[in-house]
Amino acid sequence: MNKNRTYPTYFVFGALLLYVALYMLPSVIGLGYSFTDWSVYSEEIHFVGWKNFATVFSADYNYTRMLTNTLVFTVVTTLAKNVIGLALAVLLTKKVKLLNFHRAVMYLPCVLSALIVGMIFKSVLNPKIGLLNTFLRGIGLKFLASNWLTDSKIAFNSVMAVDIWKGMGYIMTILIAGIMSIPPTYYEAASIDGGGPWQCFRHITLPLLAPTLTVTTVLNVIYGLKVFDTVYSLTNGGPGFATEVMYTGVYKEFGLGRYAVGTTLSTIMTLVMLVAGYFMIRHMVKGDGQEI
Repeated sequence: MNKNRTYPTYFVFGALLLYVALYMLPSVIGLGYSFTDWSVYSEEIHFVGWKNFATVFSADYNYTRMLTNTLVFTVVTTLAKNVIGLALAVLLTKKVKLLNFHRAVMYLPCVLSALIVGMIFKSVLNPKIGLLNTFLRGIGLKFLASNWLTDSKIAFNSVMAVDIWKGMGYIMTILIAGIMSIPPTYYEAASIDGGGPWQCFRHITLPLLAPTLTVTTVLNVIYGLKVFDTVYSLTNGGPGFATEVMYTGVYKEFGLGRYAVGTTLSTIMTLVMLVAGYFMIRHMVKGDGQEI
């Protein structure tokens, strides 16, 4: 295909048709069902207005906790992955032995399936025979051994820690590419002027890496808002509702046959992602000096 040729507008119709059929149409239908009493317990479907949304935000249910957990998960994991990924990217762009080996080791976790990671860490974090508690007891730190996935006070933190471990290598890889695209002449000039490593990082690396950090933030936010497999494989939302997020709630509502409530939860998360995506894209476009 010739890159310099201008192709007719109708070339996009096929992709647009697929997008409408596979995404827009199901989304609109789902939005419609969120205003009904659709469930497995009745063959008839009735319009109920905003009842499902009132149920979701009612204090008598735990749906608001699911939303809060989802937002906390998104914020914490996004910040942690960016900070740790940036630190690793800076370290692994220096001249060190076995550089590519270290990069591969740090990147490896993000290649693994979330379900596989969940199964591995359920074993590692087992309170009785898990590797972590066994190690802590072996070095005389028995008081630090905990019920990592079954204690409601720390289970959510454990889930976030596992997700951060899995995803930080991916962010590191993107940031390494961003750092390597910075012209070395900037660092040479700073070195001549007496700039140290911290000054170079603060005044050269960080400002020039800002667009890349914006991209990694967008990717992390989108992932965090729709997280499901990591939570499901580790705790299935337990103990109680301690680690429940919106999409584990959707899964369980559909499993219980309460299709309308499940669709309502999904609709709310779609709206949250649209709003978050709008503001992030607006920020990115403004950063390029354009209007939106």
